[in-house]
Amino acid sequence: MNAESTTEDDADAIGDAIETAATAVGSVWPVHSFVTANPLAGFEDRPFDEAVSRAADLLGGRGYPRAATFRTALDEGRIDADLLDETLTDRGYEAGPEALLDRLESAEGTDEPSDAGAATRPDSDAERVDRVLTKWLSAFLDEGRAEWSMPNREAGFYDAFRSVAQHDDEIPDRGLAADLPASPTAAVESALEPYPDDRWQSIFEAQFAALPGWTGLLKRRADDGGAWQSAYPITLTGYLAARLALADAFGVDLAPPAESDGPVVDAEDEIAAAFLSAWEATYRDALVERVAAESEARHGERGARADGGASGRPDAQLVFCIDTRSEVIRRHVEATGDYETHGYAGFFGVPMEYQGYDDDVSIDACPPILDPQHRVAEVPTDDGARASRDRWARAREAAGEAIETLRSNPATAFSFVEGAGSGYGLALAARTLLPARVYDLLSTTDDAVPGDHEFCEPGVHRRDGAPGALPTGLTRDEKVEYAATAFELMGWEEFGRLVVFTGHAAETANNPHDSSLDCGACAGNPGGPSARVLAAICNDPEVKTGLRERGHDVPDDTVFLAAEHNTTTDEIELYDGDVPDSHAADLERLRADLDAAREAAAAERVGPAGEADSAGPGGAAGVREAERRAADWAETRPEWGLAGNAGFVVGPRPLTSHLDLDGRAFLHSYDWATDPDGTALEAILTGPMVVTQWINAQYYFSTVDNAAYGSGSKVTHNPVGNVGVYQGNGGDLMTGLPLQSLMADADTAYHQPLRLSTVLHAPVDRVTDILADNEAVAGLLDNDWLSLTVVDPTRDHRAFRYEEDLEWTPAPAAAEARPGTATTPAVADD
Repeated sequence: MNAESTTEDDADAIGDAIETAATAVGSVWPVHSFVTANPLAGFEDRPFDEAVSRAADLLGGRGYPRAATFRTALDEGRIDADLLDETLTDRGYEAGPEALLDRLESAEGTDEPSDAGAATRPDSDAERVDRVLTKWLSAFLDEGRAEWSMPNREAGFYDAFRSVAQHDDEIPDRGLAADLPASPTAAVESALEPYPDDRWQSIFEAQFAALPGWTGLLKRRADDGGAWQSAYPITLTGYLAARLALADAFGVDLAPPAESDGPVVDAEDEIAAAFLSAWEATYRDALVERVAAESEARHGERGARADGGASGRPDAQLVFCIDTRSEVIRRHVEATGDYETHGYAGFFGVPMEYQGYDDDVSIDACPPILDPQHRVAEVPTDDGARASRDRWARAREAAGEAIETLRSNPATAFSFVEGAGSGYGLALAARTLLPARVYDLLSTTDDAVPGDHEFCEPGVHRRDGAPGALPTGLTRDEKVEYAATAFELMGWEEFGRLVVFTGHAAETANNPHDSSLDCGACAGNPGGPSARVLAAICNDPEVKTGLRERGHDVPDDTVFLAAEHNTTTDEIELYDGDVPDSHAADLERLRADLDAAREAAAAERVGPAGEADSAGPGGAAGVREAERRAADWAETRPEWGLAGNAGFVVGPRPLTSHLDLDGRAFLHSYDWATDPDGTALEAILTGPMVVTQWINAQYYFSTVDNAAYGSGSKVTHNPVGNVGVYQGNGGDLMTGLPLQSLMADADTAYHQPLRLSTVLHAPVDRVTDILADNEAVAGLLDNDWLSLTVVDPTRDHRAFRYEEDLEWTPAPAAAEARPGTATTPAVADD
């Protein structure tokens, strides 16, 4: 077959097989904009047990926690012993838990391949392919870190690879690589000649799965179509053509193992699944019982808006992201005064592309399941503050460029080290020995330099933009729609004098995974800009008029402002430049109460280390310890992020305001009584619930098998190209969370690997109708990727657990329904 004569049908068949095969590898976001996503997203159309079995065959990862993890959970009471016995009996096991755990441990002893002699054995041909390919991938996909770029990048990866392959001494001068066709599709077809077309997809799956980190990154880059992809394009077909050409040159057999008749679930996996189910049920039952009890106890009380109208006006209302870290600070804010807190996805409902004042590129400020619909950029409004910021920025940029030139230029590098060594040594010593003092110094510097919010406002008003680009700003109707949607989703009927939209971001030093601590709903970016946009929208007089027309009676004295919660130190910075003098006393009281809440939250999060700090007793010590962690460049765990996440509660705040959920639950405000047609509820189930399931799955798989689905230890990370990290000096990109984000120490897991338990406060029939109209969401539930329990306020606050095919099991307080019991045909017949 002539490799240059690919027919249109062949090209279509190859393209279809490539697209289908690529779903086996999850998308990977660049480390500078880290997004937590299910690494097995391509298998979500299968039952969980089948999916993890298939992924184990293809990617080599475990699907369930190890026996030691279950044993620890059982010993600590996290798995109810009676419930476990019942679960095991229902699944046909006669042996007791200890005997079954011993069986699991025995099987685990044989699933770890030995690395003895790995350092001395020669590379296999497949490993040589990976080494050459990753070398050129890192050079091509670099996002501004490399001093010397890969030649011909603007032509795309395949053409760039063709231009360098003939000069690469590591590539054997034989086979397809010696004379690559101009078309990547033709190169793929040539490599496939020895294989029947019914094996193509399996071949492609195996090749994509060989380097899932790089494959996932280029998948995301191609789907995103951002600035780097536009300048230096790469496609799955181009990548695969280069890989197959190298495989041919090194003599690698492409034939994958023969396919089995269907998914096979190991007997040990079935045992692990039973233990996992009992562990999840223990957590879920306790959470559901507490929410149901609060629903019944607070029926008709003030603030229980799902069951009656609220009266009185709070001192302020603060809207936080649904992030689990918000649960802690919200409790402490409410304890300081008459404050209402609410939960809403941290992009605050405005899917946009945002560009800061002096940022070179814009960022996506919305969840990865959404595409930006608007472009919003900072608009300077204070010339004096702007000039001060510009002078500081120019000085910093000039100094940075000068230092980088001296460091990287061969003629000056050694003399630079000689001259600057002592200064660098002092700086390193200070960061190492006195990180808290460094934090103070950096804070003082930051206070002296105007922030964007001090001299800019978000450009939310519609302006003409470039043809074909995203619309710049928003129309009046769009602004009203976003504001009204926010209040309708949260079930608001009343407004205080101050309403604060509070985004969040983390503060950390020397941490390639810093963006993993920022707002996931903002695609791994800080949430402050999104908060500022919604505050600017809601303060618009025309928007307030439009809100009143939609039934939201916003008082004339209500002022909306933005804030940002620093999740490392628990400081909440108010962006209060536009708050009128009439609200000065409200603002002063709020700021003081937020400081008090910060001390209490930091003391809870930091624990004994903060209490023992010499800065002072109680909360002040916790704050000081949190600040130290934020500035310490040797700190591998400045904060826990979303570790521990296990639950998602959707309902009015009074259901959880009296509960300490230990920072483990996502909280989304929702009032079923103000949502008669279920529109708001449908938006929550198809949006935030899906995103939280992604986050939960990332933490689950990174904990269960960090080598396959995580990022290993930060101690041995090597950042590459501003897009990811290696373990060591090369190879595949690590895809998930590092060990320090999950483990308390080398042998003790901090994160408990449980699938997400969603608890929803709404009529169960309404939920059923929504699931019937949204097959993708129902499929996640049917396939056991998460669980859903509804506490129905219209049925005596009873709980109903979703089983399968739109059927529910009543779960009364007496726990009559345990895992394994028969489901009822429909709740309506109960």
